[in-house]
Amino acid sequence: MSLQERLGLSSQPVYLIDGSAFIFRAFYAMQHLKRADGFPTNALFIVSRILLKMLRDESPEYITFVLDGRGKNFRHDLYTEYKANRSATPEDLVLQLEPIKEMVKHLGIHLIVSDGCEADDCIASLASRLKKDHPVVIVGADKDLKQCLDTNVYLWDPGAKQEKLTSLEDFIEETNLTPAQWADYQAVIGDSSDNIPGVPGIGPKTADKIFTQFKTLEEIRDGFEKLKPNLQKKFADHLDNMFVFRKLTTLGTDSCDNEKLEDFKLKPISRETVLDFVKEYELRALAREVNAIAHADTPAPEPKKKKVATDQLGLFGGGEKLTPEEPDASPAMSVNDVTGLTSCADKRVAVLLADQTESNSVLVAIDKTEFLYAGKMDELAEFCKAAKQIITPDAKALFHQHAGWSSIDPNKLLDLGLMAYLLNPEDRDYSWKKLSRKADELEISRKNGGILALAIAEELERSLDGGHLRPLMLDIELPLVGVLAEMEEAGIRIDRAAFAEFLQEVQADLDNLTRTIYDIAGTPFNIRSAQQLGKVLFEDLGLVSKTKTSGGQASTSQAVLEKLAGQHEIVDRILEYRKLEKLRSTYLEPLPKLADKDDRIHTTFNQLATATGRLSSSNPNLQNIPARGEFGTRMRSCFIAAEGKKLVSADYSQVELRVLAHCSQDPTLLDAFKHDRDIHSSTAALLFEASVDEVTADQRRDAKTINFGLIYGMGPQKLAGELKISLKEAKEFIARYFEKLQHLKEFYDKVEEDAKQHGYVSTLASRRRYLPEITSGNNMLQSQARRQAINTVIQGSAADIIKIAMIKTAHDQQLKQLGAQLILQIHDELVLEVPAEHAEAAAKRLQEIMSNVAPDGKHLMDVPLKVDAGIGDRWNEAH
Repeated sequence: MSLQERLGLSSQPVYLIDGSAFIFRAFYAMQHLKRADGFPTNALFIVSRILLKMLRDESPEYITFVLDGRGKNFRHDLYTEYKANRSATPEDLVLQLEPIKEMVKHLGIHLIVSDGCEADDCIASLASRLKKDHPVVIVGADKDLKQCLDTNVYLWDPGAKQEKLTSLEDFIEETNLTPAQWADYQAVIGDSSDNIPGVPGIGPKTADKIFTQFKTLEEIRDGFEKLKPNLQKKFADHLDNMFVFRKLTTLGTDSCDNEKLEDFKLKPISRETVLDFVKEYELRALAREVNAIAHADTPAPEPKKKKVATDQLGLFGGGEKLTPEEPDASPAMSVNDVTGLTSCADKRVAVLLADQTESNSVLVAIDKTEFLYAGKMDELAEFCKAAKQIITPDAKALFHQHAGWSSIDPNKLLDLGLMAYLLNPEDRDYSWKKLSRKADELEISRKNGGILALAIAEELERSLDGGHLRPLMLDIELPLVGVLAEMEEAGIRIDRAAFAEFLQEVQADLDNLTRTIYDIAGTPFNIRSAQQLGKVLFEDLGLVSKTKTSGGQASTSQAVLEKLAGQHEIVDRILEYRKLEKLRSTYLEPLPKLADKDDRIHTTFNQLATATGRLSSSNPNLQNIPARGEFGTRMRSCFIAAEGKKLVSADYSQVELRVLAHCSQDPTLLDAFKHDRDIHSSTAALLFEASVDEVTADQRRDAKTINFGLIYGMGPQKLAGELKISLKEAKEFIARYFEKLQHLKEFYDKVEEDAKQHGYVSTLASRRRYLPEITSGNNMLQSQARRQAINTVIQGSAADIIKIAMIKTAHDQQLKQLGAQLILQIHDELVLEVPAEHAEAAAKRLQEIMSNVAPDGKHLMDVPLKVDAGIGDRWNEAH
């Protein structure tokens, strides 16, 4: 349904497109897309696709694409700091501006470059003039454009993850403001994306309350004495500034007056010209969309033979390339042994397991020929050893099918899911079902799954090369697949008797706690029921909670109960009950049921689950087994070595802080680690201006909290809660921290600047995480992206280090000779199972390997990687 039909408009609307906004968003959303010669095409591709979709779905009569012109405008003269926080436009984006303009014109869309004003001003001016006679749809996402909303003016963002259409009624209902008030409102809260500070200390929630009482800035100024005392303090020194800020945020309506409605009329499209253009920039995936909207009087030339046009595969695509002739969609031939297969020597082979196909057989594709294979898996693995490349959606699944696959040179393997993950680690779904959705765009039938896999592999390879990610795949991620498969097969042994004994004790404690809680409450109730617990706490016993659930009930969440601790005996007992109940339900009861006949538990290590590159564990999650604390030692004592063997555990000491020291080159951190001094005491000594010997336990604790907290993006509010200090004190503490550790501040600023400049951050092993929200106008999203940027560089680099250590450990000949088997990876810890007589030698060798990891593959870090190791019959003894 077209937008005209959805809005119930009697006539075609005029579409005013905020081109600059879409170009920037497109550039940062998919940065690895390049032409074969390296010319960037990411913004060109996405903007072209959006425009083609609009032309197809809306069939607009009047449409224009508005771009910002070069140079400064009146806002820079009014306020010299206006947009001063913005980085220079990336060169790869600048290169695409002219091709984008060219594409816009080829599509018959009127182009405006708003010299002397911003694109938003031009759009606001056009909307103001045109709305009297025509409906107007502003295609954009900039919040300033909300000023233009009217009974006949709509704001539409079709490029967001979820399309957003805003009418005047929607805006008023959502904000309780009128469009005329929007600039006043923005002047008060500020706009970080334009470097407009607003009134310090006034956020959206406070501003919402203020604007229910005062409608304009003039009313705030004239009614100053009616403001609450705390608000008077905030506004006192900014009553003049806020009027300046309003001028900055107010869109002009007196520009682009030479533009007439007839200029916006969509012109006929020359299909041949547009097809030549997409071919020049290797965007052939757009050819079908061009054909769908092009006029019939300009037929496209007949191709000499049918080709398969390949697409960029959403956010993880690359430059395009024509593949061989499309095979027909007839079913593959069936064979029961490898003698029925065409020789694969020096050819690319695709292998899809039965659960990845539409049959119960394995699908094998060799060049343009497909077979359904129902023979022995070991014979197929042996047959594929001669191939130039083996392409599969999930290499680890192959390894689990038969050990023969693990003997194949890992450099020959291409794991499609893994490749897609490296290109877009935020996607979360890299299954063949998801990847194969590109069949239509690739013009390959899903029945030809093997041929489709070969085409997808080609595109993903080009994208990896465009993002310089091939070394990461070949040196770390692909070799790790086989290591993880072996670890999953090996598993770890449990002591069933120890589990049973521990469970019995915990259950007895839970029974006693239950009776105590009932006695305190004065009535039995279901302690696990949030509704019944809420009634006991907040109705029967009169406790007060300010936190509500989405249904409006008083919350009984863990965070709420922790705040109520100490206020009533029942709260402390319930917290204790929950701790024991989690231990029972998560570990003690279910884990023994998952053990095999040899009493071994086999977890699944997830390589594609986190944006930072860290591994996770599931079914069961062994990475969540408590390591320390009240139950950590007892819980780990339930995991044991096989008979005649020992467990060897080696753990990196403060690896993330060591990565931080290396990346930031902060002298204090470097010196502490190089001389093996306690990093938290050294930091505390600096913060509190004392010698290391004078640092108290509380001061060291505070330093430790901020050292680790800032890696994970902890802000002043969280720090205040952790240290139990005021928000003001937390802000002062963070300011002092960065003042004393100046190199850290410079490093954090550089990471943020790089993220804004490139749209992504990289780890020491060149792993990328794309952060399009780093330039968002939404303060919350931008702050989150800043935290993710720092976290990814540090935690992601630590993940690279442990992965390299795992590969080196699994392939080390000395450890193999000692009979050592890598069985677990828990964050920064590796666990081996080793014959008892070789345990000490294996522990020493494991320490050597882990201590000498070069995260970039070439150079050791500037601080030593310290590794602690232990040996024991039980896991708790080894760690």
